[in-house]
Amino acid sequence: MYAARARASLRGWGGVGAMAVLCVLALAFVLLLPHAQTPREGGPAGQKVATGSQARADGCEDSEAQKQTLAPSGADGRTIDAIKARTGAKRKLIVGVDQNSYHWGYRNPNTEGAELEGFDIDLVHRIAQDILGDPDAVQFKAIPTSQRIPAIQDGRVDMVVRTMTITCDRLSHVAFSAPYFKTGQQVLAPKSSAVTGYDGSLAGKKVCTAAGSTAHTKLDADKKTGELPASTDISTTVPNQLDCLVRLQLGEVDAVVTDGALAASQAAQDPTVELKGKAFTTEYYGVAMQKDATDLVRRVNRILVDYRAHGWQTSYDRWLSATLGKDSAASEPPAPQYLRTS
Repeated sequence: MYAARARASLRGWGGVGAMAVLCVLALAFVLLLPHAQTPREGGPAGQKVATGSQARADGCEDSEAQKQTLAPSGADGRTIDAIKARTGAKRKLIVGVDQNSYHWGYRNPNTEGAELEGFDIDLVHRIAQDILGDPDAVQFKAIPTSQRIPAIQDGRVDMVVRTMTITCDRLSHVAFSAPYFKTGQQVLAPKSSAVTGYDGSLAGKKVCTAAGSTAHTKLDADKKTGELPASTDISTTVPNQLDCLVRLQLGEVDAVVTDGALAASQAAQDPTVELKGKAFTTEYYGVAMQKDATDLVRRVNRILVDYRAHGWQTSYDRWLSATLGKDSAASEPPAPQYLRTS
């Protein structure tokens, strides 16, 4: 019931206004949270598990990057042991998330305490349930797009569950779980716009992307190769995707490029904008962790095996089916593939 009220209240300018207020609260949310440290070491303990590395391999291609993950295992190791060893109120899984991506990770102003909700948040609760026996044993840390990898490397979080695409470049900095969602880059623009998609209609247009996002990387590369018109202005970058929608509404940019899954949620917030053209990439979201936290990677992959069978579809139907469709390519979990280890 509250989800329906949230959808109604968040539509159009009013919804974005509410979310903009929450964006302001995000900084306070991060600053007030204690700076927790997690161990940099991970690995098997007790049961024997095959060792492996997710370091970027020669010839790694982004289209195959989602396969660079370790086989599932329920064995604890030093990383999980350290999480379980936390005592009292600190015995929680520390997770980096978004809090302003509608339907993914956002604070619902219609709930007591502006509760965090969405598809990513459901997955976090399932992981906490498996590791700590309590779905609410989570300390959420709101982090901007550009800070996802530093937050993991600095030990500020145990993992990031924040619509994070698995890429070869990112695999050189962090480890990823098996993919839990399939999407692709798309263009978002006003319905009245002459922009028709990721094509020549972007010539002379200002395009907004999130700093550190795969969208910005793609646009930058395509301008250099001539696949994107040279006159397209891609200089506008923002910390969070919602900021691009605000820039679009204020007329400061002509279009937004982001994951189609996120773009669809933004279009649901504002009926004056729409997706333009088809997705022009294929990407997969994964749970990101420290490179040497092999036991945690394997545990998350084992959790995802169960989640795909029991829970994933329920979460998709609740949060995403209204905007992405019940029979779209995104409407079922991607099949996992794992590294072969000896």
